[in-house]
Amino acid sequence: MNILIAVLILGFIIFIHELGHFLLAKKNGITVTEFSLGMGPRLASFVKNGTRYSIKILPIGGSCMMLGEDEDIDDEGAFHKKGLKARFSVIFAGALFNFILAFVLAVVVLGVVGVDYPDVVSVEDEAVYDAGLRVGDRIKKINGRRVHFGREIDIDFFFNPVTDEPIDVTYIRDNKTYETTIYPKPLPPFYRLGIYYSGGTDTAVLQDVQIDSSVYEEGIRPGDVITEINGTPIKTGKDMVDYFDSNPLNGEPLKITYIHKGKQSTATVTPKLLENHYELGAFYNLYREKVSPLEAVKNSFYEVKFTINYTIRSIWHLITGKANLKEVSGPIGIVTVVDNIVEDTVDEGAGMVMLNLANFALLLSANLGVMNLLPFPALDGGRLVFLIIEAIRKKPVPKDKEAIVHFVGFALLMILMVIVLFNDIQKLF
Repeated sequence: MNILIAVLILGFIIFIHELGHFLLAKKNGITVTEFSLGMGPRLASFVKNGTRYSIKILPIGGSCMMLGEDEDIDDEGAFHKKGLKARFSVIFAGALFNFILAFVLAVVVLGVVGVDYPDVVSVEDEAVYDAGLRVGDRIKKINGRRVHFGREIDIDFFFNPVTDEPIDVTYIRDNKTYETTIYPKPLPPFYRLGIYYSGGTDTAVLQDVQIDSSVYEEGIRPGDVITEINGTPIKTGKDMVDYFDSNPLNGEPLKITYIHKGKQSTATVTPKLLENHYELGAFYNLYREKVSPLEAVKNSFYEVKFTINYTIRSIWHLITGKANLKEVSGPIGIVTVVDNIVEDTVDEGAGMVMLNLANFALLLSANLGVMNLLPFPALDGGRLVFLIIEAIRKKPVPKDKEAIVHFVGFALLMILMVIVLFNDIQKLF
């Protein structure tokens, strides 16, 4: 069932993408030879006004095939016969429609759950207090980057971990804007396992596992359930909190028994010593508060902007080698996330499940929009690059040469997809 939900979500997002291409092609008088939902052999189709509308057997993906898109055809309705502006708008429309879908979903999500305004909620960290920040202040900028949500500060510190470098902060207090600088202070050396979990009364499910931790190296993954540590039974997250309170990490190996995909295993993990480490603590708000419909709409623009920015920074993190390719997920990873969303929220009712799935679809849609605009051959962004070159040269790149470039790009994308699929399969075991 969850696989079907994941397929429907992904299929709908791709359909919206292709719909953008289709509508702009029709608007600009370009002949669309086929508009299809799905991939592979046709299940059903019909022809209307020169366009074949098809439903195909594999419910993932879709296509908008335009006349003369990849070859020279002497026809008034051919893609290459249209002006530069028209062709650019058709190619860009796919990503634009994904961003529009993300915005609509953001309005729904923020309208129901509200907004996590970046307010200061704690000044227990000495560095934060010394900088003059106080509870109730609203953060507006971190190192010159505008923030609208607490999550943006969280993500900023993820991509730019706190070090001994000063942090410039702009904030609002009593409707007045102030600027200050936080000078982080080093923490005493301490040991860490690199796991994150809830300390409540539910089972000790790992919410996240750092990829560079010894726990991850031993095969323990997010979603696994801890059942025993050094012979001590662990039934709830609180049991795990109590265990570590009574047995602080000291570098000695731990025997951790856990359940992964229904199978129980035991691993020996050694905590890692962290030195020269800096943290500012959770001094900013991450909880959402209800807002008016107008505020929900306004902040939905910021939500889409935040998601796009997060995607771009993640890609750059990967390109620069700061992230591992093993962290990239594909279709199987999407199914796993959907499965986790449904299992984690099903007890809260169908409404909460739908809301969380809408939030995930928002992220996927914005991601697809950004990924398609990357200046890589075979992607929409690659085609836009050729149109920009045409605008500069005042004449198009020969179709045969452009086709070769896109073919090579497509081959590289297929290799990447195989790698991502392999990563997804590894994460299942």
